Amino acid sequence: MLGVATSEVEVSLASNKGFWLLLKDEEFFVPYTEFPWFKQATLEQITTVEWPAPNHLYWPLLDVDLAVESIRNPSLFPMVAKPTSPAWTPPKAQKTDR
Repeated sequence: MLGVATSEVEVSLASNKGFWLLLKDEEFFVPYTEFPWFKQATLEQITTVEWPAPNHLYWPLLDVDLAVESIRNPSLFPMVAKPTSPAWTPPKAQKTDR
C-alpha cells in the first residue's frame, strides 16, 4: 500500500543542519546543535537506528543512546561536558647556552 510507513522508526531526511526522525506517527527534527554526536556521522550511521523500548533510541554504528523525551524536549536535557583531563599543551622551548 502506498504511503504507509514500513518501519516504526525512520530517518526521512538529513541535511547539514540535522535530520528528521519519524517515530510511529510523530516527526521530530534532530538538530546537530542540540545533538552534536550526529554532526560528523555518515548517512548510513544516522539512518541505522533502533527503537528497543518506548523511550529509548539506539544508533548502533555510532554507539549513541538517546531517550525519546530528550528529542521531544531537548531543553530539559542540557548537555554538560567537562574535560576529563587537562588539555594537552606542547612543552615550551628550552633555551640553551651555546
